[in-house]
Amino acid sequence: MENVAINENNDTRNMTYVKIREIVERVERLEEEKSDIQEDIKEVYSEAKAFGLDPKILKKIIAYRKVGKEKLNEEMELISLYANAVGLDI
Repeated sequence: MENVAINENNDTRNMTYVKIREIVERVERLEEEKSDIQEDIKEVYSEAKAFGLDPKILKKIIAYRKVGKEKLNEEMELISLYANAVGLDI
C-alpha cells in the first residue's frame, strides 16, 4: 500500500515536471517570436523614417487607435484642459 502511494506521488511529480517543462518551452518559443516581431516593427519604423515620417508620432497614433475613439476623446479633453491650465494653447 505504501508503494502505491509513493508511485502516485512520483507520477504526480513527474506530470508536474513535464507540465513545467512544456510551459517554459512554450514561453521561450513565444519570446523568440516576440523578438522577431519586434525586429520587424523596428524595420517598419525605419522605413517610415526613410520616407520622411516621424516614428514617434506614428507610435502615438497607433497607441491612440488601440485606446478607442471615446476614450481618446476623453483623454484629449483632459490634455487640453491641463495644457490650458499651464498656459499652453493646444
